[in-house]
Amino acid sequence: MAERVIPLVDQRHALAAALPTRPVAATGLLADTLGRPLRDLRISVTDRCNFRCSYCMPKEVFDKDYPYLPHASLLTFEEITRLARQFVAHGVQKIRLTGGEPLLRKNIEVLIEQLAALRTVDGTPLDITLTTNGSLLARKARALRAAGLQRVTVSLDGLDDAVFRRMNDVDFPVAEVLEGIAAAREAGLGPVKVNMVVKRGTNDHEILPMARHFRGTGTVLRFIEYMDVGATNGWRMDEVLPSAEVIRRLQAEYALVPLEPSAPGETAERWGYADANGQHAAQAGEIGVISSVTQAFCGDCNRARLSTEGQVYLCLFASQGHDLRALLRGGASDEALASAIGHIWQGRSDRYSQLRGTLAPDSAAPAGRRVEMSYIGG
Repeated sequence: MAERVIPLVDQRHALAAALPTRPVAATGLLADTLGRPLRDLRISVTDRCNFRCSYCMPKEVFDKDYPYLPHASLLTFEEITRLARQFVAHGVQKIRLTGGEPLLRKNIEVLIEQLAALRTVDGTPLDITLTTNGSLLARKARALRAAGLQRVTVSLDGLDDAVFRRMNDVDFPVAEVLEGIAAAREAGLGPVKVNMVVKRGTNDHEILPMARHFRGTGTVLRFIEYMDVGATNGWRMDEVLPSAEVIRRLQAEYALVPLEPSAPGETAERWGYADANGQHAAQAGEIGVISSVTQAFCGDCNRARLSTEGQVYLCLFASQGHDLRALLRGGASDEALASAIGHIWQGRSDRYSQLRGTLAPDSAAPAGRRVEMSYIGG
């Protein structure tokens, strides 16, 4: 078995976001070099988390001495909203708030209210969602909904309390996350989605118990392949359980039927529980698999990621971002900010997952420099 190596280096690297010589107008029709539109913006509001999951923020690296970003480096809510407005002008229709753990950001409801007031290029409200580990959700769900949040996705890697405590590595009980999920449903933050990162040999025995628990509850359970994001999680291919195997295990107990994608660029492959006639039994619900390692979905990826200090990343596996904060705090106009964003997206050619299996080792993004998932969100 390969030795687990965790490099102790800072992964945050940014290029200056240049103003193009020829302005890029915000028409809502922006496309990158592969013709992919910009539709989804993921905004990290903090680089801190109260969990220490080994696949994201291992305790060996993110300890009490880890140099988190100082408060002055973080974008204010007003700065985030101003940048989000320019992304929306280029065609963004959905905003997902991430972290770290986004509910650790003080007064996040204020930001949600500001973002909920934005409108797409055709005048419709944005789809505002948030991903959380669920630890603070029970106490915040109603306030989040009142502020304008529409849906939540909760990370939950197993129902067995001992397994869950080991994986979050801070001895947090699974019961409190389940309380948060129930509170989100009651507050109207639905349909709630639950994401389970599956690591072979660690929690893959929890696949069927998770399916049994959430089937018929209105909660959409999604299984995510353990990804090679960042440089600190000690990722190994032999710990990846392919989504095809997840589906095979589920089919040993349940009949499943494939479902159409719910939106262009959707990362999850959807499967519905089938009735006796082989049709989707809507009341039983659905599951999803996100095959980020074994089945790349770069071809229609329409997501940009904005870090908590204002760097825009064009891929979850990127090694460098583009610094929008310098323009923002340097007095750039809205038109200039929109033009810089447009210029960055027009030059985008990222398709790391498609190339993962074909790149020579020295031509791939340097593993020691790849951005951490805890910094730009999943």
